[in-house]
Amino acid sequence: MTEHDHPPRPPSPASPRRLRALLPDLTPWRSSRDFRRIWLAGLVTVFGSFLTFVALPLQLKELTGSTLAVGAIGAVELVPLIVCGLYGGALADALDRRKLILWTEAGLGVLTGILLLNTVLPHPMVWPLYVVAALVSACTGLQRPAMQSIVPRIVPHEQLPAAITLNSMRWQLGAIAGPSLAGVIIAFTGLQWAYILDVVTFVVSVGLITGISPSPASHDAGKPSLRGILEGARYAWGRKELLGTYAIDLAAMFFAFPNAIFPFLADDLHAPWALGLMYAAGAVGSLVVSLTSGWVPRIHRHGRMVVFAAAGWGLAMTMAGRMHNVWLVLFFLAVAGGCDMVSGLFRSAMWDQTIPDELRGRLAGIELLSYSVGPQLGQVRAGGMAAFTNVRASVWTGGLACLASVGLLATALPKLMSYDQRTDEHAVRMRRARGAAAVAEAA
Repeated sequence: MTEHDHPPRPPSPASPRRLRALLPDLTPWRSSRDFRRIWLAGLVTVFGSFLTFVALPLQLKELTGSTLAVGAIGAVELVPLIVCGLYGGALADALDRRKLILWTEAGLGVLTGILLLNTVLPHPMVWPLYVVAALVSACTGLQRPAMQSIVPRIVPHEQLPAAITLNSMRWQLGAIAGPSLAGVIIAFTGLQWAYILDVVTFVVSVGLITGISPSPASHDAGKPSLRGILEGARYAWGRKELLGTYAIDLAAMFFAFPNAIFPFLADDLHAPWALGLMYAAGAVGSLVVSLTSGWVPRIHRHGRMVVFAAAGWGLAMTMAGRMHNVWLVLFFLAVAGGCDMVSGLFRSAMWDQTIPDELRGRLAGIELLSYSVGPQLGQVRAGGMAAFTNVRASVWTGGLACLASVGLLATALPKLMSYDQRTDEHAVRMRRARGAAAVAEAA
């Protein structure tokens, strides 16, 4: 009997186990009704918002033809985001988080309706685009801290890493489908239909959020105040490993976030058809990481992963700027998105597993600044650099600057590099507090 005559060996039982270990953990989705509703609301909102995310800079490009004008979106969004992000964190600790999410979601829908009305005018105006962009940034700043800080209330402590991954996956699905569909919609039906669909998604998400349980403030929560905001800032300043995550992400996004100039990059590569794919490529890379994220709970040195992932983002953006083939550009944009996802997973794990509940909203407001101010300033940097040099140089020089800044910050932040969630005093304290609360609730 030859070796080819032997019957095939049955598959090893270890293989399915290894495969399952890579797949995302769906436990929070199954165990929490409120998490399911807020997850679905976020999914439809992200999908619609990415339609507008593509439509708005493209409309500005068509009306002005200027990279500086498109990059200026980041400038007008910056101050409202800073002010409302910090105040939104204080509001999240002092008010019912569900109500705050609900009203800001409705406000975002109204603002998208204003963009739609401006678009259907015989001669659309430029200034409303900037005004609405600033107001959307303000609403986002008010909403995000509440949206993030409500998750630890509706998901058990040990399920938080899985919940973070699922929320990231929600964003990625919308970020892939939204920009990809936006390109098709705008090309065949016009900008107004992108705005119409975005308004519809806000109507759906408001209905879903209405059905989640109230999330009132802690019994000893004070009124929103500058003193309360400063209390959160002092806590963050005393946690050097948290400051490290903020600084790393801010530097990476400032130097290497070229999304505002994608319409010009697509033209430079003679591939205007690829605009939607450029916006979606990063989310594709992020989704790949999410779908294989079963390894995340086994990593304990979260700070090191944040640094390595940020360096990978910078390297991938450098390569994207150097490529002349549009498919290679898309590939490296996807790699950058995967690296950003890794960084986001471990940043969020550090925050959610170590911050006390009574400070969670205010710290989420500071966190919002770290991962949102960077992209806003990055858009200004990318647009300005493209105007003074060229589009692709703006991309690859930003990637190199990101690599250099991440290296310097890693050297200057030893507590970030040494962080270990198994032994960190804040993580241990939060595990004990959540465990005691669970025992008391069961009794």
